[in-house]
Amino acid sequence: MSRIAKYPVGIPKGVDAKLTGSMLSVKGPKGQLQYNAHPLVRLLIENETVRCEAVNETHLSNAMSGTTRALVNNMVTGVTKGFEKKLTIVGVGYRAAVQGRKLNLSLGFSHPVVYTIPEGITVETPSQTEIMVRGADKQMVGQVAAEIRAYRAPEPYKGKGVRYSDEHVVRKEAKKK
Repeated sequence: MSRIAKYPVGIPKGVDAKLTGSMLSVKGPKGQLQYNAHPLVRLLIENETVRCEAVNETHLSNAMSGTTRALVNNMVTGVTKGFEKKLTIVGVGYRAAVQGRKLNLSLGFSHPVVYTIPEGITVETPSQTEIMVRGADKQMVGQVAAEIRAYRAPEPYKGKGVRYSDEHVVRKEAKKK
């Protein structure tokens, strides 16, 4: 059995978890998430915990039970605390602004870049060079942050571009004569 799947996921106060067949629905103060479990994994709700068990002892079933347990834990964490990614914009004239459900980015192109923010995600710009991506779904928060970063990834010579706040950009030395 997977070592991760051995530990049950606790359901805190204020979070409602329902199991319908293999569909797990978790509802909390930050939102509602659903997950359809893999056929080789059995989900059980008992004593304010969710347990993930492998249906049989195959390698894939054991692996999927650990993965499912991690995903369920992320769902419970997401609806209680939420997830966030912070992006930093580096470069002269590079800036970001949120207008409604759109993020306007000025990244040195001849045109402004407009990113439509998906449902379930909130994007804030505390300053012109900082972007905060928040949401209950960890995968979606990471995907939105990666899509914003992909418009202008940091380059190695001057470090200009959009980067994660904890990202370290390895700088190269310029060509010598």
